[in-house]
Amino acid sequence: MKSYSLRVEGTQVLVQLADVPMPEAGPGQLLLKMHAAGLNRGEFIPGGLIKGGAAKPAGIEGSGEIVALGAGVTGLTIGQRVMGRCPGAFSEFAVMDAREALPVPAGLAMEAAAAVPLTLLVVHDMLVLQGRLQSGEWLLVTGVSSGVGVASLQAAKALGAKVIGTSGSPEKLARLQALGLDVAINTRSPDFAAQVLEATGGQGVNLVVNTVGGSVFAECLRCMAFEGRLATVGYVDHQLKAEIDIQALHVKRLTLFGVSNKMRSADQRAAGLPAFKVDLLPAIADGRIRPLVDRVFPFDELAAAQAHMETNQHLGKIVLKISD
Repeated sequence: MKSYSLRVEGTQVLVQLADVPMPEAGPGQLLLKMHAAGLNRGEFIPGGLIKGGAAKPAGIEGSGEIVALGAGVTGLTIGQRVMGRCPGAFSEFAVMDAREALPVPAGLAMEAAAAVPLTLLVVHDMLVLQGRLQSGEWLLVTGVSSGVGVASLQAAKALGAKVIGTSGSPEKLARLQALGLDVAINTRSPDFAAQVLEATGGQGVNLVVNTVGGSVFAECLRCMAFEGRLATVGYVDHQLKAEIDIQALHVKRLTLFGVSNKMRSADQRAAGLPAFKVDLLPAIADGRIRPLVDRVFPFDELAAAQAHMETNQHLGKIVLKISD
């Protein structure tokens, strides 16, 4: 079968397509015929999800059809359409932990389904499991036009929250207002606290999703309400250190937390799936959350998809179509 691998060369992550042996479903696993896979920025940043050394299988989420069940797998059937986190997803066939498999709702295209798993599971972790976002509360998303940003907006609206988003593109903000963005702030600089406080009547936001990084961290703290929560999920600005206002942390009883799958075990990753199926999967099924796919690339054009991502012109997710 054909499968992509990634390797680091200098400051670049290079993709390579090759013929490799067909994988087999082990105990507790599924073998999928892959239909589509989502691109994630962290996988294409040297030192991010991929380190130097030997080439590694590419892709970490996707959608496909079950073609084989490993020992001990129950509740799933051959031929069923599923989506989920999936190592080596940029392949014609791939193996998935059966606990990670989510049913693809009827009417949801497989390309759209490939944009769901990693992004919306991370968003569920940020907004629900750790962020405790409630209906009527305010959410601030820095870099709201990113894949995680758009998914945060859609999930928050499905939960009944109000959303403020920052972006350097007025065109992207205009498109997101059509998806329910309540307050759009056109900026890439740490200068948005005054507008956030004005929009919230001086109270600040209950939850912040920081997809940008250290350059806006201190400004995010200035935007937070009493007992506010701040999720750090990315650092596209490559700024890994930031000033913390200890007095604000103390007096306002703030909570700061990170969201990452990198160091979690398979058991820890799977533990959040039952709650996700209750909290957000129904909203995906009934259309309240619709994955926003920027562009779909053919299987043999992963390098072009990577280049498109690096232009930062996309809104939402970029998807690789592997088969019909």
